[in-house]
Amino acid sequence: MQVGPQEVMTTKEYEDAMNIHFWAPLWTMKACIPHFRQNKGEKIVNITSIGGKVAVPHMLPYSASKFAFIGLSEGMQSELQQDNIDVITAAPYLMNTGSPRNITVRGDHEKEYAWFSLGDSTPLTSINAERAPGQIIEAARNGDAELVISVQAQLAAKFYALFPGL
Repeated sequence: MQVGPQEVMTTKEYEDAMNIHFWAPLWTMKACIPHFRQNKGEKIVNITSIGGKVAVPHMLPYSASKFAFIGLSEGMQSELQQDNIDVITAAPYLMNTGSPRNITVRGDHEKEYAWFSLGDSTPLTSINAERAPGQIIEAARNGDAELVISVQAQLAAKFYALFPGL
């Protein structure tokens, strides 16, 4: 993840985010789909992010790539239904996984890191990563096309859909 204001982000950071969050899932799905067509009833589970439903300031490469991934996942669901292949799009909220240690910070390092690490560790702004797998498995069993993980993420997505400029 790259954290910082848009004016300090480079094109390379956008390319890296797209490679990880869009191209890698696309290539993986394209490799699996021919085999899945032979075995009716297969499921693809794409784990995206609430950052692909709600634009996250100071995380534009990440957020833009996750928006692309959600669009890809939803489009695949529409097209692959005829082949009895379910594509489940899981969009978890910020998970408390220790990710601040692995971010690339641009701009005011201290301020950006503090903002991100606070969000990652506060119960109101992050969720325990151990809860997500069970919810994702249940969504796959039910054939749900979408799973937005956590009440916070569901509220954020609904609010953003109603008031996208805010």
